[in-house]
Amino acid sequence: MGIINYILARLKEASTWRGIMALLTSLGIVISPETQEAILAAGLAIIGLIGILFKDKLAQPDLPWRK
Repeated sequence: MGIINYILARLKEASTWRGIMALLTSLGIVISPETQEAILAAGLAIIGLIGILFKDKLAQPDLPWRK
């Protein structure tokens, strides 16, 4: 259960969602330039929105392997 709790804790952080969106945005590199630009613009907009809506945590989480 420790790894599940770790993953769930990461999913509550804005930086995780920004990283997920950045990875998904980068998948658009094999399509037409116009579509690439649209995907990039949408991905950056979503990353910005995530940065606005999610609060960053300051404290380090308890990690199973640090105990």
